[in-house]
Amino acid sequence: MARHGGRGWYGQMIAAALGVTAVTVAASLWTAQAGPVNGPAEAGTSVHHPAPKAAPAPVSVEIAHASDRGARGVNITIDDGPDPVWTPKVLQVLEEYGVKATFCMIGPQAKAHPDLVRAVVAAGHRLCDHTVSHDVTMDTKSEAYQSQQILEAERMITEASGGVRPLYYRAPGGAFTPYSRKVAASHGMRPLGWNVDSKDFERPGTAVIVATVKEELPNGPTILFHDAGGDRSETVAALREVLPWLKEEGYSFGFPVR
Repeated sequence: MARHGGRGWYGQMIAAALGVTAVTVAASLWTAQAGPVNGPAEAGTSVHHPAPKAAPAPVSVEIAHASDRGARGVNITIDDGPDPVWTPKVLQVLEEYGVKATFCMIGPQAKAHPDLVRAVVAAGHRLCDHTVSHDVTMDTKSEAYQSQQILEAERMITEASGGVRPLYYRAPGGAFTPYSRKVAASHGMRPLGWNVDSKDFERPGTAVIVATVKEELPNGPTILFHDAGGDRSETVAALREVLPWLKEEGYSFGFPVR
């Protein structure tokens, strides 16, 4: 798996992102995901708190690539958001073509934009933990650091979503370790890889992104795109071409296996 992104763009934006006050909108939570966790009640309101949910069941530590739709299934995965400019545009394209995707979110971005996290969930997409700092050298760091990056991001994403836990964990740049996979899996997050790197992060042009997806699709069903980290207009344009092409080729859209 190619490593990309690093700390550069994210290190520059994280401080600003943490200072953003996002407006939380009410949204229905997709019932296929884990139930809500308790949160504080607003002053003067009466809130029913459901019984605490049991910890999520452990899942396989093996890195998932396959689709739950079988041999002709594909998984659309979207990394590094949510972003207030590009995530809504990606959501719009996915809705137009009736496609569900897996959004691999960075913890502080989710915390800064809970309205977007809930919009993703309400639209029937799944959540994935993409750490706190998007550190592509995580596999060289201590176990304590790896655990903090994974579990703190899980907490941020779950709180931002209103209680929907991420079902997957994707290491930035594919920097998995046996330990990080075990930590994620023990918290119900299947390690998630990819087979097709669209290279959209490099902004090579829409035509190149589309061509890359078509050329690499024989490698496997899980396709990597991004909705943050810079101008993602090429990604949005490429999705408008790739999604209908995949349907024409007889593929169906699913989620990574759990």
